[in-house]
Amino acid sequence: MSKQQFKAESKRLLEMMINSIYTQREIFLRELISNASDAIDKIYYRALTDDKIVFDKDHYYIKVIADKASRTLVIRDTGIGMSREELENNLGIIAKSGSLAFKKENEAKDGHDIIGQFGVGFYSAFMVADQVTVISRALDSDTAFKWESEGADGYTIEPCDKADVGTEVILKIKDNTEDDSYDEFLEEYRLRSIIKKYSDFIRYPIKMDVSRSKPKEGSEGEYEQYEEEQTINSLVPIWKKNKSELTTEDYDNFYNEKHYGFDKPIKHIHISVDGAVRYNAILYIPGSMPFDYYTKEYEKGLELYSSGVLIMNKCADLLPDYFSFVKGLVDSEDLSLNISREMLQHDRQLKLIAKNIQSKIKSQLQSLLKDEREKYEEFFKAFGRQLKFGVYSDYGMNKEVLQDLLLFYSSKEKKQVTLDEYVGRMPEDQKYIYYASGESIERIEKLPQTEMVADKGYEILYFTDDIDEFAIKMIATYKDKQFKSVSSGDLGIESDEKDSKEDEAASQNKDLFEAMKTLLADKVKNVRASKRLKSHPVCFSTEGELTIEMEKVLKAMPNAGDVKADKVLEINVNHAIFKTLQDAYENDKAKLDLYTTLLYHQALLIEGLPIEDPVSFTNDICKVMV
Repeated sequence: MSKQQFKAESKRLLEMMINSIYTQREIFLRELISNASDAIDKIYYRALTDDKIVFDKDHYYIKVIADKASRTLVIRDTGIGMSREELENNLGIIAKSGSLAFKKENEAKDGHDIIGQFGVGFYSAFMVADQVTVISRALDSDTAFKWESEGADGYTIEPCDKADVGTEVILKIKDNTEDDSYDEFLEEYRLRSIIKKYSDFIRYPIKMDVSRSKPKEGSEGEYEQYEEEQTINSLVPIWKKNKSELTTEDYDNFYNEKHYGFDKPIKHIHISVDGAVRYNAILYIPGSMPFDYYTKEYEKGLELYSSGVLIMNKCADLLPDYFSFVKGLVDSEDLSLNISREMLQHDRQLKLIAKNIQSKIKSQLQSLLKDEREKYEEFFKAFGRQLKFGVYSDYGMNKEVLQDLLLFYSSKEKKQVTLDEYVGRMPEDQKYIYYASGESIERIEKLPQTEMVADKGYEILYFTDDIDEFAIKMIATYKDKQFKSVSSGDLGIESDEKDSKEDEAASQNKDLFEAMKTLLADKVKNVRASKRLKSHPVCFSTEGELTIEMEKVLKAMPNAGDVKADKVLEINVNHAIFKTLQDAYENDKAKLDLYTTLLYHQALLIEGLPIEDPVSFTNDICKVMV
């Protein structure tokens, strides 16, 4: 019996795969179990056209056997087996997949789907084994053959004895080294966990002899160990069951079993698509935010399966960032996968699935908003900020998808409302969608800038998230209505009187305002008579796109630089303080400087902005008091 060599390119590929293609050694068991499942599938396909074969599913299974003494791990199946020629073709040439060829020949038939579209998966066994032996007897053959290899040096094939049709893959597990422990792949608990993780939904039973204990006969309090054959995998995945068979409790239990979170999901989405691309999915909208959601440790993405076999724990490409809170999984038979099963090719099928999932999530959220408002508000409290980030990011590319899902607190309704609800009740004479920004609802309600808009009876949206104004700037208009901050220089509200008192005061006191502006030259862009103030003496308004709240957010960022909004100090000419300013301008310029500085600082405090020199500010207050 002579050793046969792998082809040069195959030998190099084998060396690469053993050393680098797979990032996790445990993957080898998934690959071998998938191959075993394929072998049973092939008998099923034969039974569809061969009356001599009766396919009784109870007779077909996969068994995993670990022997610590001999350091061997066996994966045995009752599948179709391989002839000498098939061993040569399928195992002698790297990256040739008998399962893939078989699938192409039978893809028009109904029934089970072949998982094994990945020719080199078998060779992942060499990551954990010094020697791999395959003993196989093909259906319709009385002769079995043994394929054996110790890696890239080559392989041998020779006849052998095997009583039943099927295949045994025998791995001689490597000895431990200083850096690596291979004993784990002989431990019952570890093998069980790998099977549950990757192959839980293989359609055939995966069996193991499991250690159990029972009370020892004739002895009180003593137990004896024994072994019992158990089926490790779940067999039928929940996502392949009919929705009518499942209850909300079933979905919630699956959420907990998969450790998607410690909370109870607000909603689940069960998708079954059999069209241009076939896939099943179960998605969950969580009830609370994960503790690490806004940290770099958080990984978005859905679990990705191919015909019940886990391919990726987190497939980020299936979810847009703004829906990154969604948990769940996708199982498809149509995805193109590369040789390692770990690196997904971003092909057309994946993009179609991702697009459909995005649409389904949005549709579910809209339904929740319309029919279960309390639940939606609970969701929005946890993840509304993420939707707003989605509006802002990518230069507003996703605003059309997300703008109708946003909620903001309403000055009139005293609760969260949508933009559609706001616009739907706007008076005919109202030009803009008005908003006010601040750290909290309570602080916004006290802002002097809201007085004029509120007196006109117009509704104001309260922005309390630091992302709010940035997101709104991206939306720009909603149903042909522009957004306008109550601090904006022009509120678009017509005066009731042609020549207002404010205009007269501005004209008559031009020199006073100019003197105040000169004193505050490096701090404000202008000083003027206010048309928005009713009871308060002073406030800031802004000119340009950058508002005061946006300034705060940007300054809090690293390397923000000297970011400043163009502030305008507005004085209430109907307030008693204005008479004091006029007197000071006429009679005491030092007092005018003092009062101007105090009013400026007062406007800073109203906005929650820091005072540059607190000591000087307190001294100025003392001067007024003396």
